[in-house]
Amino acid sequence: MKEKKYTFSKGLYLAAGMLLGAGLTSLVVAGGYYLGQSDSAVYTYSSTAASDSESFVDSEFLSKLLTVEALIKNNYYLDEVDNQTLADGVFQGLMDSLGDVYSTYYTKEETEELQESTEGVYYGIGAYVQQDADTGYVKITGVIEGTPAEEAGFLAGDVIYAVDGEDVLGMDSSQVVALIKGDEGTWVTVTVMRDDELLDIDVERRRIETVTVTYEMLDDDIAYVQLTEFDDVTVEQFEEALEELQADGAAGLILDLRDNPGGSLYSVVEIADMLLGDGLILYTEDKSGNREEYTSDAARELDLPIVLLVNENSTSAAEVLTGALKDHGKATVVGVTTFGKGIVQTVRTLSDGSTVKLTTSAYYTPSGTNIHGVGITPDVEVELDTDAYLEDGSDNQLETAIETMKELLGE
Repeated sequence: MKEKKYTFSKGLYLAAGMLLGAGLTSLVVAGGYYLGQSDSAVYTYSSTAASDSESFVDSEFLSKLLTVEALIKNNYYLDEVDNQTLADGVFQGLMDSLGDVYSTYYTKEETEELQESTEGVYYGIGAYVQQDADTGYVKITGVIEGTPAEEAGFLAGDVIYAVDGEDVLGMDSSQVVALIKGDEGTWVTVTVMRDDELLDIDVERRRIETVTVTYEMLDDDIAYVQLTEFDDVTVEQFEEALEELQADGAAGLILDLRDNPGGSLYSVVEIADMLLGDGLILYTEDKSGNREEYTSDAARELDLPIVLLVNENSTSAAEVLTGALKDHGKATVVGVTTFGKGIVQTVRTLSDGSTVKLTTSAYYTPSGTNIHGVGITPDVEVELDTDAYLEDGSDNQLETAIETMKELLGE
């Protein structure tokens, strides 16, 4: 009998590069992956403080709040503001006061949009995004082939400054995603910074089915699998890829996690279980020191050498998988140091359908390492030759991974 592998309430896994990640759901729209889970409970309002500490909500605070509300309603010149907008602003401001880009408040409408992202089908533009905790802006980390984003000319590295003229500085990546998504066939203008120049790019929203796993057999029976994110659909897609590649005689596996913004805890634990064998995948600890372990068994251990490809945009769930396989000696890691997001968010639903996403714990690799702000250092460090890649598509990091695999195979 397995130990508890994961707690999974199918609902708000925003896939990320934040939520464990720094960045999904998917622009697909992708926006901010978090390693996290959705609390199945519904939190009703309470007139008492949520903890033993004294609440800042007292009679003086309420009087001040009502006074500011009256000032706005009686004097604000530029536009009429409805009660719901003001109320949502209070709750968003409360979360913003934490100074944590991974903790945020979602309205009921935003929550419903985010829930759709876990299904792997979107009405968006077809790009992956990730939050930059230093600048507060969201950047594009990848563009899906054959999508409106590719047709419109978006590039990995573009920093999103505005959506339809609305500045998105400080917005959670999932909120930026919500602005970009919309009805099929409608258009959205995304303003990006590229090479110190602001560009307005008009792009059409379309139905996009996310393919999160691509694979092929390279020379010398080396299997190559790329995981672009850890979405709900990723588990089945990855399992099918492994079965087909093994049936074709794969001698080793190169698993490409470069520019993977992360995803759901459920997805990464299931995939680790297919590779790792019996062992600890990760554990979490909250502010009270409570520890929760996520483990795998040996039922589906992959009996092949593994090389992992990572880069500075490998985030969150991608780092969980990397850390687990590296600590157990199951994989050789090639590339550059990963993003470094070692904290976990939990989504809690309020009784009106709105939600709060809150950083609730840190996660640790099997060796007890928290990689937050540090990342994972590869066994074989190699920077991507971007000039060569842009010139002719050559990929020196992948070439190094292939040579590393050949060494493991004794060739």
